[in-house]
Amino acid sequence: MTEIRKRLDIFALLSFLLPLLLYLITLAPSVTFFDSGEFITATSCLGAAHSPGYPLFINYAKAFTWLPFGSIAFRVNFATAVSAGLACYGAYLLTFTLLGKEDFPGAPGTGALFRRGASLAAALAFAGTPRLWLQSNHDKPYPLLAFICGIVFYLMLRWRDSVDADAEHPGYVYLGAFLCGLGTAAHQIMVLMIPVYAYLLISKNWRVILRVREIILALSFGILGFAIQLHLIVRALQKPLLNWGDSKDLGQFLWTMLRKGYPVEKPVRDLKLLWIQMNAFNVPHEYTAVGITLLVLGLFFCLKKNRDAAIAYLVGIFSFLLVIAGYFDAPADLVFLSEEFFTPLYLLSAVFIGVALFGILATIAQRFPALTARRAANFLVPVSLFLFPAAVCALNFQENDQHENYIAYDYASNSLRSLPQNTVYFTWGDSGAFPLWYLQGVERMRDDLDILHTPHLVFRWYLDAFPILKNSRLASQQLDSLSPEAALFLAISEQVGSRPVFVDFSTRYSVPFGGGFQPRQRGISYRIVPQGVPVVPPEQEVWSLYTLRGITGGDMFFRDLDTGKAIQIYASSHLEAGESLLSVGALAAGLNEVKLAQTITPELGPQAAQILGKYGYR
Repeated sequence: MTEIRKRLDIFALLSFLLPLLLYLITLAPSVTFFDSGEFITATSCLGAAHSPGYPLFINYAKAFTWLPFGSIAFRVNFATAVSAGLACYGAYLLTFTLLGKEDFPGAPGTGALFRRGASLAAALAFAGTPRLWLQSNHDKPYPLLAFICGIVFYLMLRWRDSVDADAEHPGYVYLGAFLCGLGTAAHQIMVLMIPVYAYLLISKNWRVILRVREIILALSFGILGFAIQLHLIVRALQKPLLNWGDSKDLGQFLWTMLRKGYPVEKPVRDLKLLWIQMNAFNVPHEYTAVGITLLVLGLFFCLKKNRDAAIAYLVGIFSFLLVIAGYFDAPADLVFLSEEFFTPLYLLSAVFIGVALFGILATIAQRFPALTARRAANFLVPVSLFLFPAAVCALNFQENDQHENYIAYDYASNSLRSLPQNTVYFTWGDSGAFPLWYLQGVERMRDDLDILHTPHLVFRWYLDAFPILKNSRLASQQLDSLSPEAALFLAISEQVGSRPVFVDFSTRYSVPFGGGFQPRQRGISYRIVPQGVPVVPPEQEVWSLYTLRGITGGDMFFRDLDTGKAIQIYASSHLEAGESLLSVGALAAGLNEVKLAQTITPELGPQAAQILGKYGYR
């Protein structure tokens, strides 16, 4: 037991446990918006999420679904929190490795303590960044990817140390190659880290590029790690609940891997757009102005003993920006989707911030020799541990606290509970569809409904997954030339005569209805009826079926883009219902609906005033 205590690094343990505690305190209790419902559903059935499928994250998170507490959504969120804690440990490990065996001036024998203190500060600073934090308290693959990237960087440093010691261990490189292949199954941006690792190898011994046998071995290990992608093919043959892309053959596998389902028309790039694209990597936003200053100092401190590590970090920045900003060339309104790709670089940024903290403390100790070892231990270490990381955490806590975020769960359950039996429900947009997939597919809510995602109606693999669509006229169409809107109207025309057909709010306002159909409001959904059916006032009893946690009264601070949209949908639906009721003379009910809309979203005040003025009210 004594030997275990000696070998146990309590600082390393804290670099994992403290971030994990932070993430558990702010953990989302259930499904959230954006890709959440899709990831949870794919994990639950060991299927495939959207391109490129994410088989590593799905298999990793699947083990957590067997925990004996919480919903499946909570367990997958917990899995993400654990992976984010591991990523913070990766920052600790790298920082401690780069600091080497440096002693602390003026405090002989305390070098390890101060190195561990600065390394823990780096891990905690990384833990409090808005990017990692937002990915840590609900299901995301990027923390797991960041951890793998950090470990491979560490393995390259260990290989370099073995070369310096004249006892080269190529096993570090082989393990790193295996993890690189494995990491592509968390996300393909793992490939953008390969130039970083290659530089660490070549800058130590450029002759490694001539070692054909070792290169072949490293490639073999990389392919072995990449083999986890076979999950997509194996599971597609088993027809899981969520089988995005249906990778049952090589063609569909490549379609999924190469993201062929997301064609984006390249914008005309100017300097303004290029600047927006490059600012997707934003260290000042993540670490504040103090953090970017510390980062620059850390790179400067590394120039003497760890110059190649600092240059490798800069190589990573160049590699990521060259591909993500340069090649991808995303339109301005889609740049936000690439912000999370830079998570591995933010981990490395934290490492150099930790180096800077140690360097600053060492410089202070040199300049003020009156600071004894005891004073340094009592004062400088706590400062390095808590001052900067605590500030980063305090700045970002409120906006990342999701422990009461039931907005997506309630939005989906409200939609499902309020629909008639045997309804076919058309959705538009990931956030509108994915929570519904989770509730129906995993929590088994409303199995009688068919939930169809309109943008996917033009994909053959999607039509094959739904019995009601296999014999549809859609199956005989040339899908490559069919728009989602045309597919929607064709599907509606086949269903509307035999069963209730509803669309969600996003579909209602994304598609110009006409040509024989009209939407009739029912809460936050719309029933599609033939043109010419008499208009009736909105059904008021549907609102009593809704649960509205966090919608009014400032119950929940967390507001991401899609959560804000959901709240806006509730408010806009009340406003629309109010106007419809006022138009048919239901004054009391109409005024109440307008008031509710303003209560939920006060910004609708001008629109509400315009509607009331139209009917003679102030």
